[in-house]
Amino acid sequence: MRTQVGIIGAGPAGLLLSRLLTLQGIDSVVLENRSRDYVQARIRAGVLEQHTVDTLTAAGLGMRLHREGLEHTGIHLQYPGVRHTLDFPSLCGRTVWVYGQTEVVKDLIAAQLDGGPPLLFGVSDVTPEDVDTDSPRIRFTDADGVPRVLECDAVAGTDGFHGPSRALVQAAGGRVWERTYPYAWLGILADAAPATDELIYAWHRDGFALYSMRSPSVSRLYLQVDPAERVEDWSDERVWDALDTRMALDGWSVNRGPVTEKSVLPMRSFVSSPMRRGRLFLAGDAAHIVPPTGAKGLNLAVADVTLLAQALVRLLQDKETDLADSYSDRALARVWRCTHFSWWMTSMLHTSGDDFDAELQLSQLRRVCSSEPAARELAENYTGLPLDL
Repeated sequence: MRTQVGIIGAGPAGLLLSRLLTLQGIDSVVLENRSRDYVQARIRAGVLEQHTVDTLTAAGLGMRLHREGLEHTGIHLQYPGVRHTLDFPSLCGRTVWVYGQTEVVKDLIAAQLDGGPPLLFGVSDVTPEDVDTDSPRIRFTDADGVPRVLECDAVAGTDGFHGPSRALVQAAGGRVWERTYPYAWLGILADAAPATDELIYAWHRDGFALYSMRSPSVSRLYLQVDPAERVEDWSDERVWDALDTRMALDGWSVNRGPVTEKSVLPMRSFVSSPMRRGRLFLAGDAAHIVPPTGAKGLNLAVADVTLLAQALVRLLQDKETDLADSYSDRALARVWRCTHFSWWMTSMLHTSGDDFDAELQLSQLRRVCSSEPAARELAENYTGLPLDL
């Protein structure tokens, strides 16, 4: 097989990169070790920055997003007795959209299979080779068990934390930064109409809680728990009772309904540098992971591949290396800004059980809720900063 860009991983980063390259006349092949059903069923993030929405729309992928997605003009910050609204358009002139990553992936796969570049599911033994040359290749075994070789001009590693791409970059002398947080999120999907117009980020001495949504009839809710908690120990009633306690506000209550999905999500930050080795480029979770508090994971992946698509077009069409050479530094500048914002939101809202920490958190929340410059800083980061910082 021969193509210009071999893409490892059919998550949103890999699929969107393939789409952006196709629109610029660059050929690609996407390799994915999971099945299509598995990829389309993975429950992930749901808040899209303005830049992400604009990018998907410009790529011809915005029709269902604009029809079924929910545009949000702000968030509610809550601590006991107070629920304060941050109005994003007045603070920074932007909005966000709630549209699940699962739906984004479905849209990307549908576009890819509708006359787009090859997308091969169920491959195995994926191994990038000769990435330090101008003629890299990817060895793999296809879904029928046949060994294959994909010759290409560049390789994009969008294969997540456990894929082969990151390890190959690190083997050339990279560095890793990592922080594991001492708490996790217990998340549920429920067939219950959201009881709020905007997402609620709630601080409570029992722990953080988040009220989100997937549609006008489906709510997505989270509770801060210990990482060692087992889903089996949390009955539906226990979850709803905890949400009622942590989000208590006079005259308002959580809407309950059948719980259709329940899971515990550990929280950590991870950054791998550099994001390039020769003709192998990393993007998305292969290079960085952030806690979900700042709603940055999917949006960072979109920013990565937007920069990477520009770099690959210039490299392969114009035969110029400047954008490829600067890709890692440009992408990491945004990665670290978003990593800091995610850490800041996480640290402000998640309780440690220490009374001193609690008072510091409440002081910070009061500052954001009473100071326009502080509120604007949150709004600008939450809705998405410019592509090049």
